Amino acid sequence: MLDVTAQNAPLVHMSEIYKHFGGIHAVEGVSVDLYPGEVVGVLGHNGAGKSCLMRILSGAMLPSGGKIFVNGEQADLKSPQDAKGYGIETIYQTLALANHLDAAQNLFLGRELKTRFGNLDDARMQSEAQEALRQLNPNFRNLKDPVAKLSGGQRQVIAIARAIYFQAKVLIMDEPTAALGPSETAMVADLTMRLKNEGIGIFLISHDMHDVFDLCDRVMVMNKGRNVGAFRIEDVNKDDILSLIVKGALPDDWTPRGGSK
Repeated sequence: MLDVTAQNAPLVHMSEIYKHFGGIHAVEGVSVDLYPGEVVGVLGHNGAGKSCLMRILSGAMLPSGGKIFVNGEQADLKSPQDAKGYGIETIYQTLALANHLDAAQNLFLGRELKTRFGNLDDARMQSEAQEALRQLNPNFRNLKDPVAKLSGGQRQVIAIARAIYFQAKVLIMDEPTAALGPSETAMVADLTMRLKNEGIGIFLISHDMHDVFDLCDRVMVMNKGRNVGAFRIEDVNKDDILSLIVKGALPDDWTPRGGSK
């Protein structure tokens, strides 16, 4: 039994999480941990429950049962604002960016900086956004353009910069490289590793096996709302993961690939 009050408590401990929609059991008794500087892949077919589980952690959905601990403290996450208060930020596949606004306006959307007179501090937001974005991508130039005109990779940089600027400790990344070209995919992968190296814990939802095996330390596979397997990445291969996703079980002749017991 994990002692979530211990000094070595994980960043996040989700314990026996349930989510029911009437007779539909979307998440069924799932537990998962995330430690600082770790990337945990959350995998499964559409409808397996992975996005539902992460929406519960992000505060966008209330669980039907179970407990969530953040830094060893039980967290009552009733809204995305509650989650942000615990340092949990989410980068959705759709990015949740306002297309008609520029990079700075999106970075501070809902958390705008104000002058001492209570007015919007546009100059400071532009300056802070420029610094935050160029720390992630020194070639970022289109600060004044509406984000609708930016590439998918540039939009991802804005979404990641927003999370980091507001001091995320836990980052939920939902299909971060979907619809990106090879160079932009590589850039987002590089940013992910930089965040990991800075001690941020990352839950990565992805269908891209290259992302999973390149970026993740551990994986958890969901099938029909249940956790059907959680492994260190070196102990499984792509066929093992596909078997868990499709059948909900490992191949019959499976042994740990990395030799762990």
